[in-house]
Amino acid sequence: MNQINRRNWLRMAGIAGSAALVNPLAAQVELNGPSGFLSYAGEKARLSSNENPFGPSEKVRQAIIAGFEEGCRYPFGKVRELMEALAAKEGVTSDQIVVTGGSTEGLKATGLTYGVHGGEIISPDPTYLSLLSYAEQFGAYINRVPLNDELEHDLDEMEKRVSHQTKLVFVCNPNNPTGTILPADNVRDFCLSLSERTMVFSDEAYGDFITERAYPSMVELVKQGANVIVSRTFSKVYGLAGLRIGYLIARPDIAARIRPNVMANTNMLAIYAALAALQDADFYKFSLKKNAEGKAYIYNVLDELGLKYVPSHTNFVFFHTGKPIRELIDKMSAKDVNIGRPFPPLTDWCRISTGRMEDLEKFAFALKQVL
Repeated sequence: MNQINRRNWLRMAGIAGSAALVNPLAAQVELNGPSGFLSYAGEKARLSSNENPFGPSEKVRQAIIAGFEEGCRYPFGKVRELMEALAAKEGVTSDQIVVTGGSTEGLKATGLTYGVHGGEIISPDPTYLSLLSYAEQFGAYINRVPLNDELEHDLDEMEKRVSHQTKLVFVCNPNNPTGTILPADNVRDFCLSLSERTMVFSDEAYGDFITERAYPSMVELVKQGANVIVSRTFSKVYGLAGLRIGYLIARPDIAARIRPNVMANTNMLAIYAALAALQDADFYKFSLKKNAEGKAYIYNVLDELGLKYVPSHTNFVFFHTGKPIRELIDKMSAKDVNIGRPFPPLTDWCRISTGRMEDLEKFAFALKQVL
């Protein structure tokens, strides 16, 4: 086979073979939208993990196929190429980039780095736990600050709790599971002020979905040399969750301190995918458009049912069910709809991801039956 034919064969064989092995309804496979994602009639609505079902884009798929040519090689040189591309995107130098196997690995490596000798990490509660739980395993004390009545970070209380024992302040912005953001007019001042006393970690996994115009990223503070670490991921807007690739942005000395603690490195195909995703502006816009449509649909359903929800700056919506979430998880699963896990202490709230419209329609039908 020549190069082009071999790639086409790999693509078609991969799609057909996977469909036949995994799903008996393979004959009902259809390709939808510019991403060409696979859709099967009768499958569960997977709305529990904040994935982007429209990815990978077609350009990324072609890049992955091209990457097979180097599947026999270690990815070290290609990682350096991605570091340069990410540095250009973020306006920093490549030694300020730490590439990881998903942003979760960046969170864990940071948790190890700043938790291994004990000390304290201040965090909102509830929030995304990877950094915190990993740091706790290595001896850190997690000083959890409850969210305020609007389910936002209680910035005043977080600042009050900073002491000489505080090694890091964790900020998840937008926050998972609530979808809220820090106020745009003081997020920078808050992070800068705390960075003069300790390390600040800004988890910006959902930053691409923020709807406020000109909302600041804390990469601004990294460029100024502050004690700030920012995490980003290709899992959400780019639709690459299954490929496991993310990165940290930090001052060179901070990045150098974290880098040896990264255990889950990424792979050649994920790097090819990430490089292509950075160039695929059309799919980026498409993902944001579909996410906005999904959120609007969810809002309408919740309004119809009279359920309270938090306006979201992410690809999920957090709403109040009035029922124990574990009970709701089981009942929705019985109707082929997967919803988000419990987030104590908000155990009668539900996190639902945006996704394909057919999945959201299935969610709406099931929720109305269950409630």
